[in-house]
Amino acid sequence: MCVEPTLRSTEATTHHLALFTRMHLTTEEKIELGFKERGSINLAFVGKDSDEQPELTVDIEEPHTEALEEPVDKGGDLVYSLNDRPPWYLCILLGFQHYILAFGGIIAIPLILAEPLCIKDNNAAKSQLISTIFLVSGLCTLMQTAVGTRLPILQGGTFSFITPTLAILALPKWQCPAPKAPGILSMPLQNSTSPLQMEDSDEVWMSRMREIQGAILVSSLLQIILGFSGLVGLVLKFIGPLAIAPTINLIGLSLFIEAGKKCGGHWGIAALTVGLILLFSQYLSKVDVPMIAYKDKKWKVFQYPLFKLFSALFGMCGGWLVCFLLTIFDVLPSKSDEYGYSARTDISLEAVTNSPWFHVPYPGQWGMPTVSVSSVLGMMAGVLASTMESIGDYYACARLSGAPPPPTHAINRGIAVEGIGCILAALWGTGNGTTSYSQNIAALGITKVGSRLVLQTTGILMVVLGIFGKFGAVFITIPDPVIGGMFLVMFGMIAAVGISNLQYVDLNSSRNLLILGFSTFSGLVLPSWFHSNPGIIDTGIQELDQVIVVLFTTHMFIGGFFGFILDNTIPGTEKERGIKNWQDKVQGESKNMCDQSCYDIPFCNSVLKRFKCFQYLPFLPAYKTSQEGMSK
Repeated sequence: MCVEPTLRSTEATTHHLALFTRMHLTTEEKIELGFKERGSINLAFVGKDSDEQPELTVDIEEPHTEALEEPVDKGGDLVYSLNDRPPWYLCILLGFQHYILAFGGIIAIPLILAEPLCIKDNNAAKSQLISTIFLVSGLCTLMQTAVGTRLPILQGGTFSFITPTLAILALPKWQCPAPKAPGILSMPLQNSTSPLQMEDSDEVWMSRMREIQGAILVSSLLQIILGFSGLVGLVLKFIGPLAIAPTINLIGLSLFIEAGKKCGGHWGIAALTVGLILLFSQYLSKVDVPMIAYKDKKWKVFQYPLFKLFSALFGMCGGWLVCFLLTIFDVLPSKSDEYGYSARTDISLEAVTNSPWFHVPYPGQWGMPTVSVSSVLGMMAGVLASTMESIGDYYACARLSGAPPPPTHAINRGIAVEGIGCILAALWGTGNGTTSYSQNIAALGITKVGSRLVLQTTGILMVVLGIFGKFGAVFITIPDPVIGGMFLVMFGMIAAVGISNLQYVDLNSSRNLLILGFSTFSGLVLPSWFHSNPGIIDTGIQELDQVIVVLFTTHMFIGGFFGFILDNTIPGTEKERGIKNWQDKVQGESKNMCDQSCYDIPFCNSVLKRFKCFQYLPFLPAYKTSQEGMSK
């Protein structure tokens, strides 16, 4: 259920009673279920205010008053859904968990770009890039959750931009100067490095960064146009489960190689991490941990689903702790060419030492961005791929957070805000753009916490902690096998969410099986072939070559593209395609749980309804209302 934060307890009570009448369980079964799963029952169910329940809240209380501001039937057994407001301390802990989950993906981008940017051994420059990308990711997360789609989606660096970035930096004029730069960069960045050498080495990589900034800055305007013009929403009218399923599915499946590489560093540690996450999220999810709280001048004991809420965090910390102990007692090998070395926690300690305590990034810190046509056209392919991936993420996030499928205006606005976020990333100079993060969406399904407020807290934490260079650098010491174990669970969850969209499709139809199989399989085959045959595309136009390579090496784009084209060109009834069932069941039943007001822009609703001109802007909530009115 999505209850607006401003609702009073009596309104919430009425909403709970209305929901109970639509459910199959009896009232007695509801009460029994409430005691079994929550450890207490709130008398708001029978019309009492939370302050008038002394008999049932003497021993067990506080967090459950807030946790039960949701229907028992949320479809996903959510502890907190979209508009629920967990206590502040839970928001910080859960927000920090999302910070940890996104850390590996965000930190990977500046580390991948370090070598082509000619800062492979320049830890000071890498530290500045890390601080910058975290600060911008936090700002973009706050924008997306507040005025974008308003779904609990974390924004971070996108891998869709890495391929065109590497293609740009591979051009002859941007190759690193072999004789001079490596010697300078390998020197300690202490007093022994002369100011002239430092200035020269900075200019080497800053000039490359400015080229990437200019490409992202201009190409991101395409994403803003697609969102604010409503072109994305128009295309969505032709997108059904057979296009959405392979798109979301391939988000998870396409990363199996990266997960395998990280797990392969030490399969025992990776298996331990997976086992701990499964233990906490599944086997112990119904186990409530006794906790103590002080309220009304006395101590009270309450039961709390601690393992369910922090399963991913506990699992990763458990694996990290084991690696730390094995490193301390020198059980793991100390030579880099031996199996298990990557599980050590002291490999990246140098990055912690060389990171500054404070670094406040600012726009234009690397200089004025430069623009070239070839760079912009190549980067536009990354923008298109990122846009399609984000649309799939919106549907997956809505499903896992207990919200109805995002309406057209929310998707339009979300894509436009992502474009604005990419422009901010270009101005600050992250070397990348921003997009929705699939692993954090998967975490919603594992932790059963889909609160928007939690992700807004994550955004604030990313901004604040991005300024503390030492703090962020500590997490570079998380071993690869631990991150790989987390990837196995998280990306598997995303793939499963994509498959779940097929429940509305007639899977006995050979037409649907052909579309699903071909789009999914081609989304794995074509990118793999292009990676194995670099330089195979040669049209004589370098910019066109870059566009083709980027698009055909993006798994989600290939799967979604073929699914969309085949589903709309091969004859089939709406029932067979699942369009009708998908709209009726997903959208209709979800509206019973949570109407689409959860996608409204805060503080602007009354103004938008007052003036009719807003009904024609496809990125505002009034747009869909007007369209429905005209259709009636």
